[in-house]
Amino acid sequence: MAKAAHRGVQTARYEFLAHLLIVLGLMSAGTAQAVPLYARQTGQQCAACHNGFPELTPYGRLFKLNGYTFKGGDSGLPPIAAMTIFSFTHTEAPQAGGAAPHYAANDNPAFEVFSLFYGGAITDNIGMFGQVTYDNVAGRLGWDNTDIRWAKAFDLDGTELLTGVSLNNNPTLTDVWNTTPAFRFPWQSSPFGPTPAAATLIEGALAQEVIGTNTYAYWDRLLYGEVGLYRTLSDRTLTTLGVDPTSSSSTKGVAPYWRFAVEPKWGPNSLEFGTFGLAASVIPGRVTGFGTDHTVDIGFDSQYQYLAEDNTVSLQGSYIIENDSLGSSFAQGLASNGRDHIRSLNLKSSYWYQQTYGATVGYFRVDGTSDANLWGPSPSITNSPNSAGWVGEADYMPFNYGGPSFWPWLNLKLALQYVHYDKFNGSSTNFDGAGTDAHANDTLYAFVWLAY
Repeated sequence: MAKAAHRGVQTARYEFLAHLLIVLGLMSAGTAQAVPLYARQTGQQCAACHNGFPELTPYGRLFKLNGYTFKGGDSGLPPIAAMTIFSFTHTEAPQAGGAAPHYAANDNPAFEVFSLFYGGAITDNIGMFGQVTYDNVAGRLGWDNTDIRWAKAFDLDGTELLTGVSLNNNPTLTDVWNTTPAFRFPWQSSPFGPTPAAATLIEGALAQEVIGTNTYAYWDRLLYGEVGLYRTLSDRTLTTLGVDPTSSSSTKGVAPYWRFAVEPKWGPNSLEFGTFGLAASVIPGRVTGFGTDHTVDIGFDSQYQYLAEDNTVSLQGSYIIENDSLGSSFAQGLASNGRDHIRSLNLKSSYWYQQTYGATVGYFRVDGTSDANLWGPSPSITNSPNSAGWVGEADYMPFNYGGPSFWPWLNLKLALQYVHYDKFNGSSTNFDGAGTDAHANDTLYAFVWLAY
């Protein structure tokens, strides 16, 4: 009885933190994706913070780590911005039954999303970005990435120690290098393109379904460390926030998160390498009475940036190792193995000219244990999650150094993206037993991203 009461108190505390985060967002009325309100607050052009948004420059990383509190602008406008995305998607083969509910099997134009942002300084040491998104394809309004921070820098005998605390709703959202899942390439993907069945837990499975508190420190603008704890919100709270909990899993207790990195810099160059990870006891499908699964994700990453006046080059890579103990899934008949593993590799290189014309190439691969109940016979007749492919994207951003005179903070991105699959859900050919080859899921995606 005492243990149950203690768990009830813990749950109440986390629910209170979630509601506090919502209230602060509403009181203070982005994501770090070149939201114009930050340009207005700092007086800086978008190119100061971003190397082809949302990839951050060293200045952009400091802005985020300092709690979004840098100032210098004098626009006098409220710290609110909006984002709209329009797109067209074509897949190599039509998708039976429609690419999404109420959409055609192929060649779908769409008004995808509308997002409203609040962000920036609340006090000298407290700032935030908050995002509410209407997903027009899914027909759902809900909270999106949200990060409230306290940050303060200390002078230790001439060496800077920047410390901070974040209240947020997505593991890796707090990170400032574009190698971890929350802000990893591709920055934008089609809602109509088929995607592989397998991914590690840290690659978005808990996004907007948890609340976490993270503490971080950045020493001498070289060494970075962060630790945090995340806990899944209740079904009722998620429904209130516009998140559908019915098809998701939940954590039992808290899930520890960690991030450590080193970033030496010289001239226009910076090089980062580090590690990150998450450990969680998971209740599959939120079905109790069968115990829990236990998942440990350990990631390794590196980023190189060369940022000159006209030419910029950036390289990113990450490798995530996931080991799963599937006690609950096995008991429920969701997995045929007691233990499985997943390995996820992501690589990306990009070039920008005058922060206006960009070209990016990425490679992805996911490998895992064959499991007849988890992966087969649908989506894979080989019972395998293995998938691999390439992503190419061409971008044009005319307003990175300032928008038109009538709205200087307007930002626009025109992009053409192509996703090619070498392997999909276990095979290059006939992966589903119906004669479908991996390249049938190749996706051409054109989109217009407008921020204002």
